[in-house]
Amino acid sequence: MLRETFDAVASVPEDPDSNHSPNVGFRDMEYRSCNDVKEAEMKTAKKKVLVVMGATGVGKSRLAIDLAEHFAGVEIINADSMQVYRGLDILTNKVPLCERKGVPHHLLGTIDASMEFTSKDFRDIAIPIIDDILSRGCLPVIVGGTNYYIQALVSPYLVDDVVEDIAEGSANSLLGDIDLNNISSSSAFELLKEIDPIAANRIHPNDHRKIHRYLSVYASSGVLPSSLFHGNPAKKWGRADNFRYTCCFIWVDASLPALDRNINTRVDCMIDAGLLDEVSDIYKPKSDYTRGMKQAIGVREFEEFFRVYFLKNEALYTSAWNSNIDVPNSVNITHISKPKFADILHSNDCELRTLLVEAIDKFKANTRKLARRQNRRLNHLKTDFSWNLKCIDATRAFSDEACDWWSALVLEPCVNIVRTFLLGGADSFTSNETSDDILKERLVSRELCTQYVCEACGNRVLRGTHEWEQHKKGRVHRKRFLRFKKSLGSFSPDQHTDNYADVSKLQIIDFTSPKPST
Repeated sequence: MLRETFDAVASVPEDPDSNHSPNVGFRDMEYRSCNDVKEAEMKTAKKKVLVVMGATGVGKSRLAIDLAEHFAGVEIINADSMQVYRGLDILTNKVPLCERKGVPHHLLGTIDASMEFTSKDFRDIAIPIIDDILSRGCLPVIVGGTNYYIQALVSPYLVDDVVEDIAEGSANSLLGDIDLNNISSSSAFELLKEIDPIAANRIHPNDHRKIHRYLSVYASSGVLPSSLFHGNPAKKWGRADNFRYTCCFIWVDASLPALDRNINTRVDCMIDAGLLDEVSDIYKPKSDYTRGMKQAIGVREFEEFFRVYFLKNEALYTSAWNSNIDVPNSVNITHISKPKFADILHSNDCELRTLLVEAIDKFKANTRKLARRQNRRLNHLKTDFSWNLKCIDATRAFSDEACDWWSALVLEPCVNIVRTFLLGGADSFTSNETSDDILKERLVSRELCTQYVCEACGNRVLRGTHEWEQHKKGRVHRKRFLRFKKSLGSFSPDQHTDNYADVSKLQIIDFTSPKPST
């Protein structure tokens, strides 16, 4: 146990000169000023925080709880954007109370499901919690896959913090009487393109949350969102040398095949545990899936299944758990017990069974896509923002659960990392040694302010050169690319399948250097 060691690390000595007379000379004032600076730096440096990151389904919560058996005083702060909400415990995969082993958990199921909980909200609530944990000589462990939450917490810069400064002297909002809560998603994106095309080009047209966020910034301050992407604020955002805490980042990773298998198995377990009953409780036709808990993967995917199910079982509209649907006059109101939706997988109703299987498959596919996005973001933080992520490969722990590979290959290495972090040498944990010029060059090279449209893939929108290059290498794109050339009658059997250099002769999009969207 390192309780005494961590207490010593977390404690902050009192200033022995706190009662010093104010009538001092210049040298004394200069000496005091230097001491104050050193003391402030020391206080900041001694705020050590452990952060466990990784894709969904990789075992972050398990690791954090296991670490509590090796280090006294561990308290976990949840950094999952869906687990912060109350309800849907199975769908959001909250750790059951019986599996927490007495480890305190914060921000787990505490926010009302209908509320919008932003990165700023998370940061503003988490910081006092961390300060309280540290004041008691304990170790705060941030655990979650919502990397924007973690980035907002450890970085001193957030959009909301600089809007007011930039707003001074800016033009007033031009939105007038437009109600952002009642505007359609497509109209919102068109409005953003009209107001700030640079900001619109940074995001995907289907990223409804960010579109609404950018419009809200403009409506409340008159500040163009694109102005937040440049200058000194942008340089500070997410950079390791500007962290609020001294952080030890542990990235639990696994190979994609192993992670995919684990995700699929976990979804099947969720179905068996009653996930469909949970989702049916909040089902409502034509819901807004861009706010609150209904954004969670596993809600929208079952909408069509529930719609058809309730149309076939109109009497269920009268039950208390689905009281927000109008009851047809022809329905005889009787007490009806809640159905067991999972049984439909083995029923004779082919339509419902097919819809349910398709919904489950879509749930699994979207969860696997989420895992890939999370991993890309972690690589982005490591490569472009110089975060020193200690990567732990958990692949073998998933592939052979009969042996206790978890303890040997995951837990023990993490225990050693945390022990080193707490005993000293913290300077080597927060950031990689990468020059400012290299980091700046990497960020600029991503060219996030330009969008590209792949005509061969149904005018798919791609953000930046990096995303386009990755898309171009994909097998699906290459097949569609060949079909697209054949449809234009410009394909020759002698032409190599990966030859993009000669595409300009087709007099359409130049696939090697695609045209930015307008």
